[in-house]
Amino acid sequence: MGKHRDGFKSRTGFVLACIGSAVGMGNIWRFPYMVSEWGGMTFLLPYVLFVILIASTGVIEEMALGRAAKSGPIKAFGKCTEIRTGNKRTGEVIGVIPVIGSLALAIGYSVVVGWIFKYTFFALSGGLFHLGQDVAAIEGLFGGTAAAFGNNVWQVIAMLVTAVIMAYGISGGIEKANKIMMPMLFILFVGLGIYIFTLPGSEHGYRYIFTLDPKGLFDPRLWIYAFGQAFFSLSIAGNGTVIYGSYLSEEEDVVSSARNVAFFDTLAALLAALVIIPGMAVGGAELSSGGPGLMFIYLLNVFNGMPGGWCVEIVFYVCVLFAGLSSLVNLYEAPVEMMQERFGFRRKIAVAVIAMLGGIISLMIQGIVSGWMDAVSIYICPLGAMLAAIMFFWVAGKDFALTAVNKGTKKPIGSWFMPLGKYVLVPAALLALVAGALLGGIG
Repeated sequence: MGKHRDGFKSRTGFVLACIGSAVGMGNIWRFPYMVSEWGGMTFLLPYVLFVILIASTGVIEEMALGRAAKSGPIKAFGKCTEIRTGNKRTGEVIGVIPVIGSLALAIGYSVVVGWIFKYTFFALSGGLFHLGQDVAAIEGLFGGTAAAFGNNVWQVIAMLVTAVIMAYGISGGIEKANKIMMPMLFILFVGLGIYIFTLPGSEHGYRYIFTLDPKGLFDPRLWIYAFGQAFFSLSIAGNGTVIYGSYLSEEEDVVSSARNVAFFDTLAALLAALVIIPGMAVGGAELSSGGPGLMFIYLLNVFNGMPGGWCVEIVFYVCVLFAGLSSLVNLYEAPVEMMQERFGFRRKIAVAVIAMLGGIISLMIQGIVSGWMDAVSIYICPLGAMLAAIMFFWVAGKDFALTAVNKGTKKPIGSWFMPLGKYVLVPAALLALVAGALLGGIG
């Protein structure tokens, strides 16, 4: 009798978990900045085009690959090479790369989620609001938090919360947590956006967001950065989406699920932009920074000067916490699943081992987390996405790919799918790798 494999109990739970994995810091601290930097609709148009491209190829492919293999990237890649050559060992060795990438990114992300836990607690207690608009104090708080060994307690708390969610399994932990966090994230962001809309000066932010500069569309860099933002936002890296797909029932429609994930991921990014850019306009500040500086310094200064700033901070950092925690759970899932599949560990033991490893390393890299995250996101993530696409579209071949995708669909996927995956997605993933290396990151 085969070993029972945990899985999602409902399509809604699966989609919400995938949305949770996709909605992360990139939606909140990078997307609004890119919209501001590249001119509102001038950036949004190519971004949406690339979201459609990646969702209709890469997201579908990774979900279908995981489901077909009923396992993470190691076994999934092995299945592809076994189909082609009869040798699964080659694929399994290659499949280690995205698992290492997922673990490495999770370790760096653990540091950031530790920051978010601290700021959420400080927002709830009023500690952030009491800083007022004292720039030196605000910068000092973040400087101390982001320093080497500067946030140990909160990072341990973040790791423990993540481990507890994961220890309860896919349906009992990850699915249930995302069923709470994702709806709340969207509800809170909508409420925050409505409040920002009522404040004087916010109209300048909306006007900027919906401005189109046709000349800007001729800048090749705009298209590269729009592609990078879409590519990384949808979390195709040969790991997280593959592993969640492996827990999906064969009766579910991966094409429809990919469409929903892309829609809600984009909606979350737009909501963040509609909160942050008008919010900065209300405060009379320019959106001059992406990354941690935006979320932990510039926005905090603006919120503290707003009417109702304390409540705004609470809602904002709770939203950010949900986005960060849901993504972190997804990133740790690939190495946890590997421990279960390859070494026969029980779920709770596998979670404990990976949480201990991730927690110790993340504590040690607090002072260099920016460089750590850059290295992983620039090199390992696009490499993992490219390898997964090559395995699915080129190595396993058309029959396997179409069978995997069409299971559970009411209507077979169009003839466009295979050529678009082979001749557009794979080169696009290579472009993400090369452009990221040359430009110091594009997503």
